[in-house]
Amino acid sequence: MAAPETRDTIITAADRLFYERGFEHTSFADVAGIVGISRGNFYYHFKTKDQILDAVIERRLADRRAMLDQWTSEGLTPKQRIASFIRILLVNEAKIRAHGCPIGTLFSELSKLDHSGEDGARRLFDLFRIWLRQQFHKIGRRHDADDLAMHILARSQGVATLANAYPDEAFLENEVSLMLAWLDAIRATDDT
Repeated sequence: MAAPETRDTIITAADRLFYERGFEHTSFADVAGIVGISRGNFYYHFKTKDQILDAVIERRLADRRAMLDQWTSEGLTPKQRIASFIRILLVNEAKIRAHGCPIGTLFSELSKLDHSGEDGARRLFDLFRIWLRQQFHKIGRRHDADDLAMHILARSQGVATLANAYPDEAFLENEVSLMLAWLDAIRATDDT
């Protein structure tokens, strides 16, 4: 395997393990074992677990940006884009019920550890917050676009947490339906 492929494989494996086991409970040996490389080859690519964490966060940011860009390039309206964001809960239902939200769980763990990577993990929330704010702004909700963006983020994080605590498929589907109904009720306001 070429060096760029090996590095990419390490990041992919670490991303999965950080999500499923947590950052603190994932070791170099765990990642190297999944990738099937020696520790020496592993250290060639990453000297510290924090370097892997940084790479995982950058990967997650790039993947989420690509998803948001795709919704824009598909010609969806701003409301349809927000609805796509809400429906992520259903798209990732099995993973969320098993492990929670990959962004929320990572941020929460790093925050409890008072880890320097907390700021990087917050950038994932910032990406969604800014993007959602832009969508609400385009709908005509300029004066409260950020409040609405934060409402959707808070609601989706709460739903993901409770879906993990209470792995009831009907709960998750009902909450998504309620969020979509709320979104349908959003109207443009006069900002003058």
